[in-house]
Amino acid sequence: MTSKVFFASLVAAVSLHSAAFAQAASDAPGDKPAATASAAPAAAAPTAAGAAIAAPETPKPAVRRRAAAPAPEPSAMDRLSNFFRGNSAQPNASNAGARPGPANAQGSARGQDASQVMLQRAASSYSTSSNALGFGLYRVVPKEVVQFRERHAPGTILVRQREKRLYYVNGDGTAIRYAIAVGREGAAWAGTSSVSDKREWPGWTPTPEILRRQPDLPRHVEGGPANPMGARALYLGQTMYRIHGTNEPWRIGEEASSGCIRMTNDDVVDLYNRTRLGATVIVTR
Repeated sequence: MTSKVFFASLVAAVSLHSAAFAQAASDAPGDKPAATASAAPAAAAPTAAGAAIAAPETPKPAVRRRAAAPAPEPSAMDRLSNFFRGNSAQPNASNAGARPGPANAQGSARGQDASQVMLQRAASSYSTSSNALGFGLYRVVPKEVVQFRERHAPGTILVRQREKRLYYVNGDGTAIRYAIAVGREGAAWAGTSSVSDKREWPGWTPTPEILRRQPDLPRHVEGGPANPMGARALYLGQTMYRIHGTNEPWRIGEEASSGCIRMTNDDVVDLYNRTRLGATVIVTR
């Protein structure tokens, strides 16, 4: 009887061990069945087995490179200080990225030298001007609209050297009157011409006559704030005379030029925008 009970217990133990081994084998990862549509929703809390699964790698955003911010524009006080130190603070934007090769560097040096010479000459004339008020300040005569009864076609320009004024005829009984600088004694002229060309920030090449009087002048000055031609120029016929801006605004109202008519840069820009090619220009003494 005892041997039968022991044998039955042994058979039961072997059966339980076989069942446990079969259950462990069925739980192996390689034999796990694929998930079906009845799986838990994604919002359910992950199980320990689910936490072991690596999350998909998130792509890194592309890095955007930004261009360096441009240098700030100098203030009005900086420009004034630079001017009277003989230092131009306005580089040519078109050449800002150019590599300083030998020829380019040599040309830039010549251009800088010419600009420095003209700035220094302009600054030195300030102390002799009747418009100078000291500390870099000077008198300015603003343009104004005045009554004008003379019979001239609209757009005609009249230069009155003795009065040191230029009139732009509007054609409605009015004209715009600008203050100007005129030719020194012996350099003034009179006559009728027409506007044959218009240029912005023109270059300047002194004539042989000017070089005879002032042999230390640069042979050419590129357009810019240091250029005695200023911001704009109206060319008169086939002559060497111009109506142009200036790098010496304190000399407006004086006899200061070699025959050309000078205006402040603000005024010459205004006149330039109003004037058409072919416009008549009448210059009187």
